[in-house]
Amino acid sequence: MTRDPRITLNARQQELLDWVQRDGFVTVEDLATHFDVTPQTIRRDVNWLSDMNLLRRYHGGASLPTSSENVSYTARQRMFHDEKRRIAALVAQHIPDQASLFINLGTTTEEVARALNRHRGLHVITNNLNVASMMSGYPECEVLITGGIVRPWDKGIVGEMAIDFIRQFKVDFAIIGASSIETDGTLRDFDTREVRVAEAIIKHARTVFLAADHSKFGRPALVRLGHLSQIDALFTDAPAPPEMAQTLAEANTQVFIAQ
Repeated sequence: MTRDPRITLNARQQELLDWVQRDGFVTVEDLATHFDVTPQTIRRDVNWLSDMNLLRRYHGGASLPTSSENVSYTARQRMFHDEKRRIAALVAQHIPDQASLFINLGTTTEEVARALNRHRGLHVITNNLNVASMMSGYPECEVLITGGIVRPWDKGIVGEMAIDFIRQFKVDFAIIGASSIETDGTLRDFDTREVRVAEAIIKHARTVFLAADHSKFGRPALVRLGHLSQIDALFTDAPAPPEMAQTLAEANTQVFIAQ
């Protein structure tokens, strides 16, 4: 039987990933003690999560994937799915009917697109074929698709043609994702071509919303996308780390937490 790609990780696996995200490396022994299970159970979790490219397994422990390598698209669909749905619902509440908006690549932005299904009169410009296919069926919704190169793994469109198309517009809202939010407010992702399109989207929107679950705080990623000071509102599912309080205040970025 094929596993539904929207299945979320169980509570132990999610907490295990949070731990690795926070500390960078954790031992099987510490995990087994913390969760009060056998080391064999932890190794099965680690092996499965490693097979999904959510972490790297080492002798006696597990660590984060490298900063140059993102988690697979299918795996990202499964990760923190409930949290992404709550974030998406909150973002949708801040988008009025008749608005014009950019929606870029990512599993969280795709959840926002789903959450906008009751809106009327939206004008959507996207480089995400999944978003375009979904929203083209919404009542009174006009969808424009960028040109460019289609990535086979997630149906994202990147390249200079996409950037040139985006530069023709100035929209009310941009809804973007990011793979990493560093303590100093730097936003990062993994694909240079994807980042270049996101930069154009940010520049050509009057209001920019960043939708990102809590696992993105402090996560390593390779390519600089921008800074929180370019973001009007951050929508997430948990408070930012305390050490980011000053960064958020200086960036003047509103933070909305989905319950």
